[in-house]
Amino acid sequence: MTVMMLSGLTVLAQNKLIVNADQGKTQISKHIYGHFSEHLGRCIYGGIWVGPDSDIENINGYRTDVFEALKNLNIPNLRWPGGCFADEYHWTDGIGPKSERPKMINTHWGGVTEDNSFGTHEFLNFCEMLETTPYITGNVGSGSVEEMSKWVEYINFDGVSPMADLRRRNGREEPWNIKYWGVGNESWGCGGNMTPEYYANEYRRYATFARNYPGARLYKIAGGANSTDYNWTEVLMQKIPLRMMDAMSLHYYTIPGNWGDKGSSTEFSEREYLVTLEKAAFMDELLDKHETIMDKYDPRKRVKLIVDEWGTWYDVEPNTNPGFLYQQNTLRDAFVAAITLNTFNNHADRVHMANLAQTVNVLQALILTDEKEMLLTPTYHVFDLYKPHMDAILLPTHLESEDVKIEDVQIDALNVSSSLSKDGTVNISIANIHPDKAIDLEVALRGSDAKSVSGRYLTAPELNSHNSFENKDVVGIQEFKDYKWNKDALNVKVPAKSVVVLQVK
Repeated sequence: MTVMMLSGLTVLAQNKLIVNADQGKTQISKHIYGHFSEHLGRCIYGGIWVGPDSDIENINGYRTDVFEALKNLNIPNLRWPGGCFADEYHWTDGIGPKSERPKMINTHWGGVTEDNSFGTHEFLNFCEMLETTPYITGNVGSGSVEEMSKWVEYINFDGVSPMADLRRRNGREEPWNIKYWGVGNESWGCGGNMTPEYYANEYRRYATFARNYPGARLYKIAGGANSTDYNWTEVLMQKIPLRMMDAMSLHYYTIPGNWGDKGSSTEFSEREYLVTLEKAAFMDELLDKHETIMDKYDPRKRVKLIVDEWGTWYDVEPNTNPGFLYQQNTLRDAFVAAITLNTFNNHADRVHMANLAQTVNVLQALILTDEKEMLLTPTYHVFDLYKPHMDAILLPTHLESEDVKIEDVQIDALNVSSSLSKDGTVNISIANIHPDKAIDLEVALRGSDAKSVSGRYLTAPELNSHNSFENKDVVGIQEFKDYKWNKDALNVKVPAKSVVVLQVK
């Protein structure tokens, strides 16, 4: 392609997208658009749960504004209770009358004392209210096989047994019949500092006693690798019989700097902006490499990949508890979300579920709260834009994109995925990460007799634009009309620093 210079940035001159609307085979699982609610900072207490006696408007103790925002997203699943917290959580402390529940110290996150007022019933009832699928992570690090086995029995058994009877005494007659069950979390680190060989043996033992009950077959998820630890994936695929696990997890965080100096969520240079997006785009290579290992042992792709922790991780906001991981959320985070979700869509043959970290007030949150105030972040709006992809059929695409280069960092300016909904609508999501250039994109839609186009998009004045409690609408969704449609092609002018979702019918 022709290379030219523009405003100090090196770019390529041609941009073209081919969408093969009649060649889709793989369904994009709606669970790719899942979320994560750990007992960390103000995610649960003050974020989701305030208690029925709070002067903050609530529905039986759940914040009304947060509930309605999550309901609007049609969130497909919610992961709980952690995270690192899961491997120090003992579920029996969180059932029964709240006045009788023992308090505990959250040693992982801030050293705060929790009263266990949000436990199994509160979480599963919240999921029922949201009509979302619960995903529970069991305690392997400090818990016993018996403890996990009894938790499954308490939640899923409909007959006469000690745990089912205890559930009934605590006010729940019918079992919840949950499906997704994680056997430990980050067992290579905060979940026990295990070797992969040791964890593989422990998984086999714990999974054996996490029983399937009538009408409630568990979908068992092994605790997978930390980012590029490909050996962990190799060992688990070797040592755990495929019949014993339905999926394996993977964790990856986008950090502009390093673990000692992650960088600010709101104050960053254009180079730091591009480094962040380059690291987000690394998810594609990461999935390729883990999937290649999995394909060696499981060419039929029976065992799925669950990316149940992902998102940006910056230094905490000044004057906040460092253990609460509270950070702002800017337009930059919207691009991380768009790039990552496009990547998951494009890997839908192996990736079955993903969980953004986290839902409220923690890391790359959808929602921020402050006492009675609540706001939606740019990341929330990307999930809103991408709703049409859920359970749609992935469409093969071919993209030719110019690059963005800032100093020594260079990546594609455009990032896309496309899908076909049940009603025949073609959904095309496009992220233009170029900080100041609108890009003319020619879209060739093959195998479709579509006749109309509509669109929505997200942008903002600056790369670090964000919503605040003083101004909650700096970053939001707008109608998109900057396209021309004819029988041969769809010509789109994708605004600078924007995320666009087109629907072609």
